[in-house]
Amino acid sequence: MLSILGQASRYCDGVSRRGFLKIGGLSFGAAGFSLADLYRAEAAAGNTGSHKAVINIFLAGGAPHQDMWEIKTDAPSEIRGEFRPIPTNVSGIEICEVFPQLASMMDKAAVCRAVVGCHGGHEAFQCMTGWGTQDLRSVGGRPAIGSAVSKLFGPVDPSVPPYVGLAAPTSHGPWSDSGKPGFLGSAHGPFKPDGPGMQNMKLNGITLDRLGDRRLLLGELDQMKREIDITGAMSGMDVFGQRALDVLTSSKLVDALDLSKEDPRIVERYGDGKPYKYQYDGAPTCNDHLLIARRLIEAGVRVVSLSYGRWDSHSANFDLVRDHGAKLDQCLSALIEDLDLRGMLDDVSIVVWGEFGRTPQINAAAGRDHWPKVASAFLAGGGIRGGQAIGKTNRLGEEAAERPVHMQEIVATLYHNLGIDTNAVTLADPTGRPQFLADHPPIHELI
Repeated sequence: MLSILGQASRYCDGVSRRGFLKIGGLSFGAAGFSLADLYRAEAAAGNTGSHKAVINIFLAGGAPHQDMWEIKTDAPSEIRGEFRPIPTNVSGIEICEVFPQLASMMDKAAVCRAVVGCHGGHEAFQCMTGWGTQDLRSVGGRPAIGSAVSKLFGPVDPSVPPYVGLAAPTSHGPWSDSGKPGFLGSAHGPFKPDGPGMQNMKLNGITLDRLGDRRLLLGELDQMKREIDITGAMSGMDVFGQRALDVLTSSKLVDALDLSKEDPRIVERYGDGKPYKYQYDGAPTCNDHLLIARRLIEAGVRVVSLSYGRWDSHSANFDLVRDHGAKLDQCLSALIEDLDLRGMLDDVSIVVWGEFGRTPQINAAAGRDHWPKVASAFLAGGGIRGGQAIGKTNRLGEEAAERPVHMQEIVATLYHNLGIDTNAVTLADPTGRPQFLADHPPIHELI
């Protein structure tokens, strides 16, 4: 925070010159520029003006691949499970019976039935970055997709963060990880409405008039510093301070998070995902987070990540999938329909996936255990060629039998949909070395 030294006199609003200028969680002056630092870094990277976007839906715990998008009807009962496949509106593609609404719009989506490259850890990191936690750890680690986009493109609107994480807090922390900025630094981390960042959106009793007085004071202080700053380091600092204040005084972000401003019929279409079941130490089935994600993107956010449900089904796997799957079917189909009707679907990429798949063998507790050999993913929007089921596992769902899709291919596809060429674009790590965003190409069937 900025300490204003001098006589212990007060301004008309009662603020001491020897006190701190505090507005929510923001700080200004020589001591630090939390949001201003973010804006300065983003401005240095430039802004294309494009508003392609990504909604990254993390199925924390690892959804059972053989109970989602590829039902193993030919497998023995101890592997096949309780679900039957249903046809979709694309001839030849069937998915699990718990997804009837998604089945009716399969032409707008694609499923990857043999996702490989899973590291096997119970965490969101790989789905947020495409990389493992150990990659470039010595220089801070790999940045999440949203962090890379923040660095490369900056904000669409100065008052709206380019990257937002909606993950509700979980007892097992990695399952509510919204993504980390890695070697790009905290300036490019996600804004979390449920976390400390939300304090930046509160005036803590200060009226906008008083805020204006303080803004004038800050301007005068900056002018004084510039006059005595022979190095020129203060030049332009007022621009970034102004943008930080723009976040505080703009209603766009706050309004986007407020579902009372949404058409009640649309809110009802998404549902709320309640009652929350099988949550334990994981995320709730917050259907409304998908609606908030759409509203955030309309407000100018480029990447929204969220955790949906707790899919670690060591027991009662089929009951869990019936509950989580039916709720996901409602809100995900609503999101696709909503974006399509608004003319946004070709610009907004949706990915739905977890950290790995589940064992083919059903255990004694009617559950499935961890299985990093293969997983699955659902994609829609972003201009992809929908109506596809890419790859398949073997008869028992143990491993990829046809067209394995690496996790990094999915990440590279998301970057491609955003207009980023992963074969050419790099980010400099703290040592100055250029780092590619992915080491696999996009999924050629989709682009």
